[in-house]
Amino acid sequence: MAKNKIQYECSSCGHLSAKWLGLCPACGEWHTFEEVMAVKETAKRHKVDVSQTDSADAVRLSDVTFSNEDRRSTNLQELDRVLGGGLIKGSFLLLGGDPGIGKSTLMLQMAQKCSDWNILYVAGEESASQIKQRASRIGLKGDNLLIYSNTEIQSVIAQARKIKPDLMIVDSIQTVFSSDLNSLPGSVQQIRECSAMLQQIAKKEGITTLMIGHVTKEGDIAGPRILEHMVDTVLHFEGDQSQLHRLLRGVKNRFGPAHEVGVFEMRDTGLHEVVNPSDLFLSEMNSTVSGNCVTCIMEGSRPILIEVQALVTPSNYSTPQRTASGFDQRRLQLLIAVLEKRVGLGFAGQDVYLNIAGGLKISDTAADLAVMSALASSIRDIPVEDKTLYVGEVGLGGEIRRVPFLIRRLQEAEKMGFKKAVLPNSETTGSFKLTLQAADTVSKAIRN
Repeated sequence: MAKNKIQYECSSCGHLSAKWLGLCPACGEWHTFEEVMAVKETAKRHKVDVSQTDSADAVRLSDVTFSNEDRRSTNLQELDRVLGGGLIKGSFLLLGGDPGIGKSTLMLQMAQKCSDWNILYVAGEESASQIKQRASRIGLKGDNLLIYSNTEIQSVIAQARKIKPDLMIVDSIQTVFSSDLNSLPGSVQQIRECSAMLQQIAKKEGITTLMIGHVTKEGDIAGPRILEHMVDTVLHFEGDQSQLHRLLRGVKNRFGPAHEVGVFEMRDTGLHEVVNPSDLFLSEMNSTVSGNCVTCIMEGSRPILIEVQALVTPSNYSTPQRTASGFDQRRLQLLIAVLEKRVGLGFAGQDVYLNIAGGLKISDTAADLAVMSALASSIRDIPVEDKTLYVGEVGLGGEIRRVPFLIRRLQEAEKMGFKKAVLPNSETTGSFKLTLQAADTVSKAIRN
């Protein structure tokens, strides 16, 4: 006989409490407890188990075999880059992103490229006709794609066992539910239970499973944090809706390097791979305008040339404005202070606006020197020398510090036709066609 009672569950970590708490004692988050109905069974507790038999023998590690044939390419170069070469058989993946960013479109294009795969698409947010409409737009016939509109987890598992697909796509995990639970789809209990079942079906049946997840307004994947720990790979699909490019970023990857980035461009016919992102982000640069400077950032193992734009203008207010788009505003204030103290440039009474062209958001400190060069160029109203790259981290003393992967950055700049590079004092092996100008302080680097 089941007996219902009220309890409270943390939406961040899933911690249960008999009463509402303002601060979660497990994860330390505030105001995350939600009221849920708990079912207490006296006969048998529910457990997550989708195996057909309970017998499982332990195996010796030396007897476990692995071959490169277990990794299959998706035939999308940018996606393979982020995954580390392709999808591993039996892996469990999670893809998150803002609404309308192109997650479902990316999955359909992967199905288009992998025509020899048998793919099961569990559609929880769209009907089969809507998926067909999008597939027609990108030119997908869908002979290898099976659409399943039922989101009850036991039915999904039964269908997966029946079809035995090479890849199962669940769109989305927030719509899948278990009838054994009283909570609504998308709740912490449902997500945790259904994800555990999908994990077991992926590992025990060898079915590669990719879940699409919603994100919160802060950009985190909705649901319990344990969801990201359960999966093998966490991917974030991000980008500005006003821009055409999209970034696929690997946050976690057990089968390859993490923090790799793939670049796509959204067009009328779907997503298109961008093999050379530097060319994309520098295509509209005007080197004759003051305040424009170029640097090279590292996204994973990929060097990308980006344009830094600065505008310094007299302020009409008592408190000057400091605005940054795509760059940390507190670090911008730090760099302005270094320019005032170490270089002698006065920003008092000046509004400062900094923008990373293309809508990118960067955190690489190697862009410090380019930001300061753009600021100095704008306040002096003197354009930066054309085809010149600025790379270096700047300290509070005005010194220019070394940055990692300097050789790769210089090779990318040389490939893009740059003639000069201003960089920290460091030993660079190899010969370059561009002129290397080493500087140990900011005042020497930005001196005209």
